[in-house]
Amino acid sequence: MAKSYRIAVIAGDGIGREVIPQGIVAMEAAARAYGFGFVWNEFDWSCERYTKTGRMMPEDGLERLRLYDAVYLGAVGHPDVPDHVSLWGLLIPLRRGFHQYVNLRPVRLLAGVETPLRDRAPGDIDFYVVRENNEGEYSEIGGRLYAGSEYEMAMQEAVFTKRGCDRIMRYAFELARTRKKHVTSATKSNGIIHTMPFWDERFAAVARDYPDVRTDRYHIDILTAHFVRHPDWFDVVVGSNLFGDILSDLGPAVVGSIGIAPSGNINPEREYPSMFEPVHGSAPDIAGRGIANPIGQIWSGAMMLEHFGESAAAAAVERAIAEVLAEGGTRTPDLGGNAGTADLGAAITAAIR
Repeated sequence: MAKSYRIAVIAGDGIGREVIPQGIVAMEAAARAYGFGFVWNEFDWSCERYTKTGRMMPEDGLERLRLYDAVYLGAVGHPDVPDHVSLWGLLIPLRRGFHQYVNLRPVRLLAGVETPLRDRAPGDIDFYVVRENNEGEYSEIGGRLYAGSEYEMAMQEAVFTKRGCDRIMRYAFELARTRKKHVTSATKSNGIIHTMPFWDERFAAVARDYPDVRTDRYHIDILTAHFVRHPDWFDVVVGSNLFGDILSDLGPAVVGSIGIAPSGNINPEREYPSMFEPVHGSAPDIAGRGIANPIGQIWSGAMMLEHFGESAAAAAVERAIAEVLAEGGTRTPDLGGNAGTADLGAAITAAIR
């Protein structure tokens, strides 16, 4: 009997509802070609639900999702709901409740995509950003005092643990061993006096266990400049929650379009479901127009297949994306074309084999 994967689908808001169907169709095509199956269950958890119920998801949301092999997410966010409400009401509880401490984002320049960088060709830029996804600067520790007075103040505490640093760094080193054996650490230890020197110390300690992997580290300010000037320097870049968040948006920008960028929120031990989502967000400015790029969603699906161990199917999806982009005939507006979401999705699905 063929293997079947149970997937919780959260289309969410905005263009998430438009790209999720394209991702599902593409994943079904890969499943048919490689002999496995899917069971998809959809959940209406979103900002729209929040406006009706006061919650992004029900109180037992994590318990319900725990039964699935993965979560396939479209996008979350709406102008009428503050971003911190939507993020802390859905995405962060999933990432932390399911110990998805790795946020993995590939950055790759593909043929047929125009980069804003001069004199860069496909193959020149190919690296991963590995972002710590559970602690760091995005903690809940802090608060406000003297609200409404001239003494009003806000405090936010960053949390870096030995366990949290070591496990994300080891993931980065293990990934580098499968690639070009080079890990870059993002830091800011010249300005952030406690947490970043600790991060540097843990990076040095973990690196000693990987003598075959070359390392370097850059302060985050110059590292962002190097992403633009020297993106070919990098293989695997590991950063804290905040620094990884920034770098993993800059990375797709230098390779042409955030619309094609995928990501995975991964629990490497597979004790909990992992979650796969495009980087682009809900894009309310174009929602409902049918012009959103579905590649980020489809590529995130390929990452989900890789996580399941369906490596041949994942490679087939990535090849299909690369082939359609290289042909140049079917492009959404963010790539300089006039095709719709469904047009590009259909072209990629047809190319999966």
